[in-house]
Amino acid sequence: MNNYKRPRYNIKYLAALGLLLVLGCRLPQPLVLPEQPAMPDTFTGSTDTAGIGHMPWQQFFKDARLRALIDTALQRNYSLRKAEEKVKISGAVLLAAKHAWLPTANLTASAGVDKFGDYTMNGVGNYDTNLSPNIDKDQRIPDPAVPDYFLGLRSSWQVDLWGKLKQRKKAALMRFLASTQGKRLITTLLVSEVAAHYYELIALDSELAILQKNIALQETALATVQVQKAAGRATLLAEQQFQAQLLDTRSREYTTRQRQLVVEAELNYLLGRFPQPVPRGKQLAVDTLAATWRPGIPGGLLTNRPDIKQAELELAASKADVLAARKAFLPSLSITPYVGYNAFKAGLLLNPGSLAYGVLGSITAPLFNQKQLTAQYQIQQSNTRISYYDYQQKILRAYQEVSVALCNIANQQEVYKLKSKEVTVLQSAVSTANDLFLGGYASYLEIITAQKSVLEAELSLIQARRKMLAGTVQLYQALGGGWR
Repeated sequence: MNNYKRPRYNIKYLAALGLLLVLGCRLPQPLVLPEQPAMPDTFTGSTDTAGIGHMPWQQFFKDARLRALIDTALQRNYSLRKAEEKVKISGAVLLAAKHAWLPTANLTASAGVDKFGDYTMNGVGNYDTNLSPNIDKDQRIPDPAVPDYFLGLRSSWQVDLWGKLKQRKKAALMRFLASTQGKRLITTLLVSEVAAHYYELIALDSELAILQKNIALQETALATVQVQKAAGRATLLAEQQFQAQLLDTRSREYTTRQRQLVVEAELNYLLGRFPQPVPRGKQLAVDTLAATWRPGIPGGLLTNRPDIKQAELELAASKADVLAARKAFLPSLSITPYVGYNAFKAGLLLNPGSLAYGVLGSITAPLFNQKQLTAQYQIQQSNTRISYYDYQQKILRAYQEVSVALCNIANQQEVYKLKSKEVTVLQSAVSTANDLFLGGYASYLEIITAQKSVLEAELSLIQARRKMLAGTVQLYQALGGGWR
């Protein structure tokens, strides 16, 4: 009769345990993201299929001095060095995630002492054991305090039943790859910034040369009007107007020199060095860049732009985090074995009879912490949606930047053509005004106006050329070029 009832109680206990596990295993609904919108087939006004974004910067930039500066920046720039350290940190996190499924094994040497109460199971059991005639003197338990010595291995292993650790490993891998894309993004930005500062320096050199040329012309004009004033053919007002114009141009020369100093310092900062002269070309030449400005197709941005690849990998990592958080609702299996020497007398610790070993397996399922797991799952879901929106935002921004850069290049080319014609016309006008003034057919105000107009036009022409080159560099950056 007793043999029949005992299994019934065991079945009840097992059924109750199974019910608790079932209650702890209710999985939340999986995450569903919005459908990704399709990208346009081509950029606005372009049917190209091969893009300059895939061209290495060593080929894209023809100027040897600029290439040397970019090479120095890639070796010494501190932002790039910091990005490399972030890659190393992500690599260390990935290494830890790769080995998270392995059991931990620790060599343990421990010593402790316990004083059991007289009315406890251990206290009564120890007292009763010491009274037994079946034990020898080495087996007698010390009284009243019982030492406990252990020397051996203790291990713990969480079995990845549902792939939770695997998803965490995948998330770590995606973030490691995202950190490498972050380094590439900094490389792309660094290459374009160095090029932009380099072209601006050359433009300022050209502006300075134009100002110095105009200073020489205005000094000649001032000397001429002073001679005419002495001869009674010009007034004091005319002399003052020419002198004021000369002073204004000289002041602009110092302003330009200051701008040179600032840009040169910024460029040296990008190169990771203290301010020093920057070797550069003599003039802004369009052939210092790759001649063919081909944007490629929009789909190429997904594979070439580091910021888009980084956002895509961050999204994949967030998805893995969501799966890991969802699997946290499932039971977990842990195994904790040990083997070593265990004794209550130090002298007997290494005795063969002190060898002890054991193993404990446990299955745990969340019961009262469902709300905490649900909250964590909701947090991971929102983080994944944020990553998804960030990914889509990066794609929209990339397409916009390329489209704007394409239009900018086309417009700057037209501006440059018109400015070139304007400079030619105004230079001729200055010569005409000088001839008419010497012949008495034009006033000094017409000469001053003509000289001022040609100065502004020549400076604008330099800026138009610089903007055309900067626009091409901007397109190269927008297409994800420079990091290879």
